[in-house]
Amino acid sequence: MSSNNELLEALNILEREKNISKETLLEAIENSLVTACKNHFGTSENVKVTMDPQTCEYHVFQEKTVVEQVEDPVEQISLVNAKMVDSKYEIGDIVNVEIQSKEFGRIATQNAKNVILQKIREEERKVLYNQYYSMEKDVVTGVVQRYIGRNVSVNLGKVDAILTENEQVRGEVFQPTERIKVYILEVKDTSKGPKILVSRTHPELVKRLFEIEVPEIYEGVVEIKSVAREPGARSKVAVFSREANLHPVGACVGPKGSRVRMVVEELRNERVDVIQWSPDPAVYVANALSPAKVSHVSIDEDNNYATVIVPDDQLSLAIGKEGQNARLAARLTGWHIDLKPQSFQ
Repeated sequence: MSSNNELLEALNILEREKNISKETLLEAIENSLVTACKNHFGTSENVKVTMDPQTCEYHVFQEKTVVEQVEDPVEQISLVNAKMVDSKYEIGDIVNVEIQSKEFGRIATQNAKNVILQKIREEERKVLYNQYYSMEKDVVTGVVQRYIGRNVSVNLGKVDAILTENEQVRGEVFQPTERIKVYILEVKDTSKGPKILVSRTHPELVKRLFEIEVPEIYEGVVEIKSVAREPGARSKVAVFSREANLHPVGACVGPKGSRVRMVVEELRNERVDVIQWSPDPAVYVANALSPAKVSHVSIDEDNNYATVIVPDDQLSLAIGKEGQNARLAARLTGWHIDLKPQSFQ
């Protein structure tokens, strides 16, 4: 009985600490007992296991058919022996004969132990996978562990994620124990546990960081319509307010720039332009070219083309360093942008 109590206590601890239900483990133990019977007797077809979930006391029975002359002792029981169990039994009846062999008990115990350990590993893996799969496409804080070649191992609490070279911002260097925010790209279920791929370059990282810093975005009052990013250099974020009296850019920038500053610091001083989205493509394109001032925008919807006239002294600003401002504006809005100085008209 004490062994049952120990088993019950062990299952309760596992349920609390590993988040593995006792019912799941009891089912695994029952299956292990059936398997032990098959290994011991050559078959498990006529085996029945009963287990009390409250006490963990279990009994293993073989269902045997009552016959006059026993030809298969695993499947059959003589009428004489059946009568010794209960005088009511007759030829053809089924008798539940409890298995109490010491040898079987030893095998069953070892088998049950192995099954429990295997089930614990399986369930732990499943729990971890489900936990991190629910975080897919979200931003989490991780602790840098070490470089593995050119990849970085980042601990997310219970598992390590991989920040591959392709998902790193060029020029970023990490130190062990450094805390960084990463975007969870993908969570894969493997035999060794969840394999998690994270990113520092994904545009959604910028979007999620704003959701963290700006309550109005988190609450759904302000919406991020689009993000265009050249990681490590510059991002443009288009925002829209569902409330007429709330300016979306101001909400995202924050008092004295405090909110956008937090995002910029996390992105290690990547420049971030917050611009106002508009349903009018001409206005939207003009806003997207900020900080440059725009004189006029002509839209060719059939060809998805925007011709933008800018003052001569604003042309270099509109184009940006190596064409970056115009390139990001085009990516943000989805329009091909053709910039022309006002003097060329």
